[in-house]
Amino acid sequence: MSVTLAPQPGTAATETTSLSPLARLETLCDPGSLQLIRSDVLSAPMGEKARPGDGVLAGAGLIDGRQVFCYAQDQSYAGGSLGEQHANTIVRVLSLADKARAPVVGFVSSGGARMQEGVAALGGYGRIFHRIVKLSGRVPQVSIITGLSAGGGAYSPALTDWVVMTEESSMFLTGPGVVREALGEEVTAAQLGGTKVHERNGVCHFVAPTDSSAAYLARDLLGYLPRHRDAEPPSMPARPPLGYDPSDPVPRDPRRVYDVREVIRALVDGGELLEASAGWARNLVTGFARMDGRTVGVVANQPHYLGGIIDADAAQKGARFVSKCDAFGIPLLVLVDTPGYMPGTRQESAGVIRFGADFVHAFAGAEVPRVTLILRKAFGGAYITMNSKDLGADYVFAWPDAQIGVMAARSAVGIIHRRELAAAEDPEGARDELAAQYAETQLCPRKAAAGGYIDELIPPGETRSRLVWALRSLEAER
Repeated sequence: MSVTLAPQPGTAATETTSLSPLARLETLCDPGSLQLIRSDVLSAPMGEKARPGDGVLAGAGLIDGRQVFCYAQDQSYAGGSLGEQHANTIVRVLSLADKARAPVVGFVSSGGARMQEGVAALGGYGRIFHRIVKLSGRVPQVSIITGLSAGGGAYSPALTDWVVMTEESSMFLTGPGVVREALGEEVTAAQLGGTKVHERNGVCHFVAPTDSSAAYLARDLLGYLPRHRDAEPPSMPARPPLGYDPSDPVPRDPRRVYDVREVIRALVDGGELLEASAGWARNLVTGFARMDGRTVGVVANQPHYLGGIIDADAAQKGARFVSKCDAFGIPLLVLVDTPGYMPGTRQESAGVIRFGADFVHAFAGAEVPRVTLILRKAFGGAYITMNSKDLGADYVFAWPDAQIGVMAARSAVGIIHRRELAAAEDPEGARDELAAQYAETQLCPRKAAAGGYIDELIPPGETRSRLVWALRSLEAER
């Protein structure tokens, strides 16, 4: 996802491509709130003068008045390489964040372990990894990649909750030089691990044009998240959605595609959605929004891409996002319009069973409020997976024209009535007639509602008010 955010009033830095480590921290934090934290012991590689923090600047400050800890690596000092004292500074920041129960934001730009320090540098990365994992699910952790990050400089961000990359940054485990030596392959840093690579494979969640816009994006992201897992997500004054009926973008023909984000914008406060991993598994939309001023995590099938079908990548993406929302107590709003799971040998080889099971596991195990709205169709295993009533959804609503069942009508009658169709004088006409009968008797949402699988059929124009009520009622029960 490429994001351009407006400069924040009063920030110390202007919108430039690259900022100094200090300017990054000042841009991230509320004006005048940054307090620097320096390592007590300094070191430097041979021939270089030591700097505070041994190539990393650390601090504590406020974001919208809430405590945050942060650090920024300095790639102009020994390539941002990590030595023992450099690691000590980052470990200290993570330890303080744990004690204060506050989020951590790291600006990462590192060539990896400092070769001059050998195993001590590797041990430093090990201690950082250990601290990050210990903090996982306890406080939000955001990594912003601002330059070239290799080896441990790529692993450590991947262990955090959210990864933002600037457009000129790159990250990889082994750099172009190693690839050339080992494989004889000529490749640039951008081709190996630039944003066009990682926004499509799920490694990074957001892409921002510059250092400062990445800092503003991190501020925006943290505005949706609680300070720690036992705190409530911050609330804002409620705002009306965009002024159109949420069903307006949805074609009546179930075979025609549309952009589900237009439905989301018609439901959420101000029409604003902070979409995460927009370039990966585009057949599933995940992101943060607000309903009546309160944060919700949105999971929605995207008919605009692959018809909204669920494949291995979409299942991975959905499972990760649902788990993050559950870890930080963020209610889930699930919008369903899917024909099922992607069939075929390629998907089976890709592990769609395993990743699909992870998606089911994430929803079934989530303890946060969960509300589902079926927009147009929900078939087969995908109906179950997308937060169905029997999987533990608190409320399931559907629009009156939705279809719910094992499979689409034409596909179903092709199996059920295959002999009859084979003998028919007009197979296509007979199939259409049988499909219409099947849709009315088996896929009609009234049948699902009568069986208790749907709580209520709601007119599209009343959708937002019912969703707000449902989420509010669950909030009162927590």
